[in-house]
Parts: sequence; structure tokens; C-alpha cells
Amino acid sequence: MKTGKEIATFSEDLKALALAQGFSAVGIAPAVTPTGYHRLLEWLQQGYHAEMHWMEQRKEARRHPESMLPGTCSLLVVALNYHEGTPQGEGARVSRYAWGTADYHDIVKARLKPVAELIRRQIPAAKTRIVTDSAPLLERDFGRMAGIGWSGKNTMLISRSIGSWFFLGALLTDAELHYDAEEDSQYCGSCTRCLEACPTQAFPEPGVLDSARCISYLTIELRKQPIPRDLREGLGRWIFGCDICQDVCPWNRFAPSVTVPEFGPQDRLISPDCRALLRMSADEFVQTFGDTPMSRPGYAGIRRNAAIVLGNLRDSDAEPELVMALADESALVRGAAAWALCQLASPGALDSVWCQLQKETDIATLEDMRASLFKVSGRVFDPDG
Repeated sequence: MKTGKEIATFSEDLKALALAQGFSAVGIAPAVTPTGYHRLLEWLQQGYHAEMHWMEQRKEARRHPESMLPGTCSLLVVALNYHEGTPQGEGARVSRYAWGTADYHDIVKARLKPVAELIRRQIPAAKTRIVTDSAPLLERDFGRMAGIGWSGKNTMLISRSIGSWFFLGALLTDAELHYDAEEDSQYCGSCTRCLEACPTQAFPEPGVLDSARCISYLTIELRKQPIPRDLREGLGRWIFGCDICQDVCPWNRFAPSVTVPEFGPQDRLISPDCRALLRMSADEFVQTFGDTPMSRPGYAGIRRNAAIVLGNLRDSDAEPELVMALADESALVRGAAAWALCQLASPGALDSVWCQLQKETDIATLEDMRASLFKVSGRVFDPDG
């Protein structure tokens, strides 16, 4: 049994080792039911998780870290910066976290392994488990409890020293460690820039996100459905994810501009060519994006997004690719292409949509196309007429 002083010294050693592994911030929190768990239940009851049914199904597992490691006593929470100084592209936009090819889950876990090994060397009977945001842990709550930052009005964990451009990970252990003081202050003040900047109005109130209106959810998680018509223009140039509420946050002026080598940006991911995406075969998509986060929405999902971005850009040069996409095997892509052509509103673009209406077999897509055409031209398509 270690003394209180020995526990405190050992805890500082663990944090020092974590920082030496490249983490930007680290803190230790007790294993308890976080206060955010009750807010999670309210959020689920409001239906703000949209089609992410796994959040409802795994809600009980989030009640306490013991669901992942029985006997958990302490959590060492780490933040790994992914922000660096490369400017945004002028075309389609991709969230910064997806600019590299490395899977951040793997990087966070690999860098936490030496810390877990130190615990086991010093306390051979101790149990440990390394988790990331793929596990049923309210990691932002524990990040606040570990003193890393506070929960901002955009629901992100924000640090006064490093902003909010970071991934979170945690090392669970049944060993007793010295806990850091939790961040019980909220430094957003009267600022509401993140709430006002959201083009789809995804924040019904400060600190609450309606996933069904969030651009990140729409472009990544909503894989098998059309993006709602009233939200398509709000996507702007975002083809994968969204950084708007972080881009405008004043605290991100303090964000580091150098990240770990594994997150180095790849040209093909910073601003993908939407026209090329529409010409791309399924095999080419896998070869190009299969090792990146961009693969997550799937072949049809990314091309659906690409068509919407082209429509929002009013890119008349993309008309041939969009007309070609009207014959795509995926109804998601066909509907998005028709919407985009109607945004271009050239006579040829509208005629192409009209022709596709004559042979469209998916009822929901036909209705979508009909609504798109009517909105810009007033032309009414009657399949029975």
C-alpha cells in the first residue's frame, strides 16, 4: 500500500511520461458516474442523437467506467493535438481531424501503452485498459474532471492553453492515483460565436447539440439517407465533417500549430475534387480513401456529399459530372445530383433532371427530384399525366 505522498509522486511520474509521449495535456480523474451522464439521458430523451441508435443502446455502459474495467478507481485522461498551420482549401472542405491517413484511435492507444506499462511495473497486480472515443465513456466529462478544460457552448472540451483541436483518450486503472482539480469554471463568458456561426442552427441552446442538424453528422453518420432538403444549402463546402464552431472560437487562438507526424495533412484530403469523386469508381474510391477517415460515409455517401457541395458552389463546369451522376446506381447520389443541377439552373441542367424524372424508379428520390425541379423552375412533373 503506497502512502499519500508516494501516490502523488507516482501520479506525477505518470503524467510526465504521458507528456513525453507527445500528449498536449494530461490529468487524472476519479472513476465515478459523471454529472454529464444525466444530461446524456435528457439529450437522448429529446431525440437529439438522431439515427445514432447505438448511443441509446449503450447508454447504461456510460454510467460508470466500471463497465469497461471492473474495479476502475482512476482515469488518466490525455489530449492529443491535431491542429497545424496548413490553410484551408478553396474548394470542398474536410474537417481538420481527417487530413491525415493515420487512425487517431491507434495513435492515442500506442502513445498510452508506455504509461500503462509503468503502472504495471510499479504495481504488478494493477489492471489497466486504454480507451478512446470509440468506447462507451463520456470522455469530455472526465477531461473536465481531470482539469484539462471546460465544456464549451458548442459542447467541445476547451482548454485555456491549447484550445479545442485535440483528441481525447483515457487510461483506466484499478490503482489509486492522485486526482487533479476539476475545471469547474466556464470561460466562454457571454461569447456566442459558435452558436451564431452554425449555418444549420444545430444548437437549440448553449451546450446542447441537435445531431440531426449538425453538418458533421449529416456528412458522416447519415450514410444511407438523403440529407434533408432544408439543410443542404447549410452544408456549404463541407464534404466531410465540419469545423465551423471551432474555427470561430476565440480560445483556439491559443491552439498549437504543430501536431504529431502521424497527423500530417495529405493533399488529397485537405480539399478533395468533387468532380473527380463523381467520376470515381468504387474500386478507385477504396484505393484512394480506404485508409483514411474519408471512407467512413462510404462510396455513395461521399459522392452524395460531393454533389451537394457542387450545387452549393454553383459550379457550372461540373454539369457533365452531375448529369452522369443522375444515372448512378445509388438513389442517394441520383437525388443529390438532381438537386445540384437544379441549383445550377441552366436550361440543360433542368432538362436533364426532367428526363431523369421520366425513368426514376425510387419513389422517394422521384419526389425529391420533383421538388427540386419545381422550386427553381415551377415545372410540375406528373408521372400519371
